[in-house]
Amino acid sequence: MPEQRKTFHQELDEIRDDIVRLGALVGEVIPRGTDVLLTNNMQGAQAIIEADDELDDLSLRIEEHCYHVLALQQPMASDLRSIVTGLWLTGELERSGDLMVNVAKGARRIYGVTLDPKLRGLIERMSEEASRLMKLALDAYAERNASLGVAIDDIDDALDTLHGDYIEAIFESHATNDIGLQASVQLALIGRYYERIGDHAVNIGQRVQYMVTGWLPEQTGAARLVARRSLEAEIGAESPASEADSGQ
Repeated sequence: MPEQRKTFHQELDEIRDDIVRLGALVGEVIPRGTDVLLTNNMQGAQAIIEADDELDDLSLRIEEHCYHVLALQQPMASDLRSIVTGLWLTGELERSGDLMVNVAKGARRIYGVTLDPKLRGLIERMSEEASRLMKLALDAYAERNASLGVAIDDIDDALDTLHGDYIEAIFESHATNDIGLQASVQLALIGRYYERIGDHAVNIGQRVQYMVTGWLPEQTGAARLVARRSLEAEIGAESPASEADSGQ
């Protein structure tokens, strides 16, 4: 293998390792943020907010590395898809970290509010499911497992169901005056943050599929649009109005 090519693939490995490290940091902050929320730990909440700077710094360094490789190496085919996927994944992971910062800030806003056992249990289960989805997404990326990446969309259904149950539980708790309106709004937002982490994991899975196969779900929709427009054009060409216009 030429020395330049060997260096190029070493850089790809470094990008992959940094992305996995970024994902590990995000995976760690999910249960930490949940614990902060459920224990009213304000010091822990502040620590999570401040630690987000590390995630942002690593995200920027990964992006700069990807752009550096794109500019100097001009990769083709699967190598190009790997770098483009790295850029996409970095954004998905960084936003997932931001969502847990939002959970920490939400914990500060509802400080002192007592949550009933049902709400607490649902928060814990959403946190566990979000962590599981993120781990599966990172496993799919590290192992280049397109099948696992595709399956994450279906696995995410469990988190969506939990989120629906959680919203119902908030309404029930508010109706019995256990929690006020402002706390209810903040809790609903917190539930949305967990649900969005699941969505980011689904997006990562889809990008892994693109990295491995070159296919994206959007391509199916684009193909349908092209076929629909082609059919409409054919129908328009064969319509009586078009025939009459041709006769004139």
